[in-house]
Amino acid sequence: MTTADADGLTVAPLTRPIDATVRPPGSKSLTNRALVCAALAEGRSVLDGALFADDTAAMAGALRALGAVVGEDEAKGRMEVLGTGGALNPGPVSVDVRLSGTTSRFLLPVVALGEGRYRVDGGPPLRARPMGPVLDGIRALGAAVVEEDEPGHLPVTIVAPGGLVGGEVRVAGDTSSQFLSGLLLAAPYAAGGVDLSLTTGLVSRPYVTLTAAVMKAFAVTVVEDEAGGFHVPAGHYWACEYPIEPDASAASYFLAAAAIAGGRVTIAGLGSETLQGDARFADVLADMGASVTRTDDSTTVAMDGPLRGLGDVDMSDLPDMAQTLAVVATFADRPTRVRGVGFIRGHETDRIAAVVRELRRCGIDASEEDDGFVVRPGEPRPARIETYDDHRMAMSFALLGLRAAGITIADPDCVAKTFPAYWRELDALRSPGEPARAL
Repeated sequence: MTTADADGLTVAPLTRPIDATVRPPGSKSLTNRALVCAALAEGRSVLDGALFADDTAAMAGALRALGAVVGEDEAKGRMEVLGTGGALNPGPVSVDVRLSGTTSRFLLPVVALGEGRYRVDGGPPLRARPMGPVLDGIRALGAAVVEEDEPGHLPVTIVAPGGLVGGEVRVAGDTSSQFLSGLLLAAPYAAGGVDLSLTTGLVSRPYVTLTAAVMKAFAVTVVEDEAGGFHVPAGHYWACEYPIEPDASAASYFLAAAAIAGGRVTIAGLGSETLQGDARFADVLADMGASVTRTDDSTTVAMDGPLRGLGDVDMSDLPDMAQTLAVVATFADRPTRVRGVGFIRGHETDRIAAVVRELRRCGIDASEEDDGFVVRPGEPRPARIETYDDHRMAMSFALLGLRAAGITIADPDCVAKTFPAYWRELDALRSPGEPARAL
């Protein structure tokens, strides 16, 4: 039973191993990338299996302000988009990206394709997140950027010249791959095409691969050279019917639940051919002792033995899984050091400091490092987990409560950013003989 009150939402421990099949909502990463391509495309696109959550609502609303027609049928999981053909509403236009990092970093280059002044702003937590590399890329493409407060942060006004010339752009990739993805998504509409090269290493590379795959579905091919640069020819997106598979990041919480509580969880609709990098979290669980089975359209994690600590693991390509791994590692047989994720300090919250602080609140020995953290296993004590307006803190730390009594999640509604039905789906892991949920 999962109960909610003024203190938050308390997760009751499971009394039996899990035996469940789950189909998470559509991928946020795919939905927001496809929305951008469809909004710039010629014609009407249909996105089947789309995610309906705060982040995708932010994207859809911003694209409407720019001239796209976005129709939504949440009951069918479908969005229909009548694209602009690259002809955006001229400025002045105000674009509210709310709390969505993908919306802000994808649309800043897109509005530079228009003509006039486009003011882009979001909520206070998003204003704290860095935007410098994508703003530098916009300047290199020929648009002006007016920063209103702290340099490299929202709010900003893009003064678009009525068409970008294109050319060579150098961008840093060590803070977020979203900067590169945003520039790639807008690049086909630059008159001379765009050549993008990296000035640093690239974190979260699978997300860039995902961007290129979505662009290809809308008829634009990204070419990566041997030196790691990217060329996007001048062209146009063309409307299409685009199927969106379940979100691999959302799936990770249910796979982790099987590893923590024992039993089996199958994720329907997420199979061996997915390009979502976070689907590889199942392999991390396999290294910890779980059994992983993949088919063309499903992934199953089963656990019937002890969890093994990983010792040392590089999560730079799976940064959104770091918090989930921290919770799983709490129940392992030896410490786990997570490294390569220093850049997640600049996500919705400082996800390294927050993970360590909340594990310690539960009595777990954890420590920060420059690029990650160390978790030393133990038995969690009852605690009220602060979530810092971070959906992934809420969803990952709730998993502690599947095995430890007294875990309460503060501000549980923050999961609406990407997974509004999370608490209902988490409670559905309980077998028929367990107490019914109370939400």
